[in-house]
Amino acid sequence: MADDDAQGFRAGQSGLIVRVPEAEPLVRAWRDRFDPSAGAGVPAHVTVLFPFLDTSLIDEGVCAAVGEVLGRHQSFEARFDHCGRFPGVLYVATESETGFRRLTEAIVERWPENPPFGGQFDDVVPHLTIAQGQSEAVLEKAEADLLTGLPFVAQVSSVDLLVHDGTRWRQRASFPLR
Repeated sequence: MADDDAQGFRAGQSGLIVRVPEAEPLVRAWRDRFDPSAGAGVPAHVTVLFPFLDTSLIDEGVCAAVGEVLGRHQSFEARFDHCGRFPGVLYVATESETGFRRLTEAIVERWPENPPFGGQFDDVVPHLTIAQGQSEAVLEKAEADLLTGLPFVAQVSSVDLLVHDGTRWRQRASFPLR
């Protein structure tokens, strides 16, 4: 998923994401070239929690619990209106961080043994990764292109559970928001 090296994906990993199909016309070409998760089958998205549980631990009970936790949250609109950077990473950002943060906090509260990105960041910023591990010139070119298509608005109405089968990420379940 976001900010992971394609070589780091392994069979049995899972993650929870919000798909952002409204972004695809703007970001697909850049993501296909410069985001390893796109090549591994992950659509344009904002990560809710990665890594989540190993797939060997995900059964009907876990899916029911995820659905119950997420079902307490209202759907919302997210307006993506600017680009941002982490070291070596270009992303599209939203002014609507609160809704995404609440989803992540709710899942982490239920599964505290799975902090976002393995606990490697003090603050997890909701974002849609475009490119990573590229030169500054590539990131600048991509950003200039993306800015011509911003802002766009996405309706956030569900969270998807993706699992890695050893080759690609595949959707295992989708959980509607209220």
